Amino acid sequence: MTSDEKAEPTRVEEPRGRRLAFLSLAALGVVYGDIGTSPLYAIRECFHGTYGIEVTHANILGVLSLVLWALLIVVTLKYLSYIMRADNRGEGGVIALTALISPQRRTRSGRILVLGALGLFGASLLYGDGMITPAISVLSAVEGLDVATPILAPYVVPITIVILVALFAVQRFGTGGVGAFFGPVTLVWFVVLAALGIRSLASNPEVLAAVSPHYAVGFLLRNHMVGFLTLGAVFLVVTGSEALYADMGHFGRRPIRLVWYCVVLPALLLNYFGQGALLLRHPEAAHNPFYNLAPAWALYPLVGIATAATIIASQAVISGAFSLTRQAIQLGSCPRMRIEHTSSEEIGQIYVPFVNWTLMIATVGLVLIFRSSHTLAAAYGVAVTTTMTITTALFFFVARERWGWGRLRAGLPTVLFVIVDLSFFGANISKIGHGAWFPLVIGLIVFSLLSTWKRGREILARKFAARMQPFDEFFATLDAATIPRVPGRAVYMTSTSSGVPPVLLHNLAHNKVLHEEVVLLTVVTEEVPRVPAGEKFELEDLGHGFFQITAHYGFMEDASVPHLLGAAKAKGLDLTMAETSFFLGREALFARKKDGLAAWRLALFRFMSRNALGATTFFHIPRNRVIEIGAQIEL
Repeated sequence: MTSDEKAEPTRVEEPRGRRLAFLSLAALGVVYGDIGTSPLYAIRECFHGTYGIEVTHANILGVLSLVLWALLIVVTLKYLSYIMRADNRGEGGVIALTALISPQRRTRSGRILVLGALGLFGASLLYGDGMITPAISVLSAVEGLDVATPILAPYVVPITIVILVALFAVQRFGTGGVGAFFGPVTLVWFVVLAALGIRSLASNPEVLAAVSPHYAVGFLLRNHMVGFLTLGAVFLVVTGSEALYADMGHFGRRPIRLVWYCVVLPALLLNYFGQGALLLRHPEAAHNPFYNLAPAWALYPLVGIATAATIIASQAVISGAFSLTRQAIQLGSCPRMRIEHTSSEEIGQIYVPFVNWTLMIATVGLVLIFRSSHTLAAAYGVAVTTTMTITTALFFFVARERWGWGRLRAGLPTVLFVIVDLSFFGANISKIGHGAWFPLVIGLIVFSLLSTWKRGREILARKFAARMQPFDEFFATLDAATIPRVPGRAVYMTSTSSGVPPVLLHNLAHNKVLHEEVVLLTVVTEEVPRVPAGEKFELEDLGHGFFQITAHYGFMEDASVPHLLGAAKAKGLDLTMAETSFFLGREALFARKKDGLAAWRLALFRFMSRNALGATTFFHIPRNRVIEIGAQIEL
């Protein structure tokens, strides 16, 4: 391991002044939307949920103490203080973290493969979370209409579905136009949370005693198993914590931390403690303590601002699913899909149609099946706790192997976080029979797809490498034979630059000619977010009219062949699109021996291969310049 690999993340210049204020406001809308809407249902689920605890003075203080220390340990200590140190050149998230452990050029040991699979499973679980978050968030906001007047109760589900369908329908237009309102609207939301909490706390300030952790410990000791199971509801206050880490590349550490300490944490605690104060006065309000905080005249405006806040929270989750999919595609764990850029200025604003409509169908289906945020809450949490536990494990190995931390320095926080993570996981896994199976099933399905694709592509790459002819042998044959060279330029796309690609050999065998200039183009996705401009492009003259271009991209970047041709021209190789033909291989997969993939995985891989987006579209190559040559590959 090199000294560079053991170094801790490079310190980048932190934003200041107006830029810090702008990024902080933007982070408030994108990063904290999910965790900021938890007050709508978290306290309610503790006392009125699947394992609702009795509304007593001691239980209220115990739950509030658990809420406070969950926020401090999970969000403040774990994510803001430790996990956010593990950045992959500024980017965060479970895929970026996994890439830190298993860079492509490192020998893949058994442990590295296991950790890589864990990271992939953690990422897969986030899709299930992406389906539940919009459903429970919007539904819990609209349910305020039922509190305002029971007459509107039958319309809660239809209104929720209309909002969700509209939300997914506008994704193709991008979020650039409305994104500017995310921060201000979310800021208003947190101000409202704080105001409602302060209003209630003024009547019962004694709940502030719950700051002492002994109330949390006493609650768990007094209530035994029921108290432990209540942790599944308490965990709802920290759902969305992964967003702090995943969105680090968009805003940086400083704005995310600043907003948490100055706005989000105070507003959340004021509201949660305000709900606790309300329950001391009116235990019967446990069926919806959030909306019961507001005076009657404010209910309808509160429903409006809550709905806006939940739409923003849902938008952040949807955008996160798009970004996660692109990372998986670029790292070879997902078949190529159509990715549309919705902004000419912000490269991170993308739209993935297949993911969007899949999420919409699943989200609307969840609303129709569960029909209330109360029943949906039982399905929420288990996927997130699993991902959090995986993140903790991956962080430990990054700290030990990349940064050279000692066992004590890396182990002590890891042990604390694992105890907390597994406690929440154990409490949530008990809800399997109440709907928690759904995100786990989704995660397993997605993991099966991604792992099958990754394994299949690895086998294919090995098969192709075995069929490649070394350059010296090929050029010796070329010199000995009389092969006509026709005018023009040909570009052969190949997955590796270690030899002559099979598609060129197939073309030569069938057509008996070569172009005067032949370019072998290899696009390499590095396991870093972005590759510096000066390191993106390599051009090598192989002689005999052959050139090798190797393009390096990060997993947050999109490869574009027209852009590469422009870079080649700057290096002295003029590849005019109108005079260049592109030769691509199209594999026909068949099985003769079962030494690669299991039969069901082979069938799945073949199905995904047939439906994957072609290289022509993915790399933005004009269709009228492409020639595809088929080949049979035994898998």
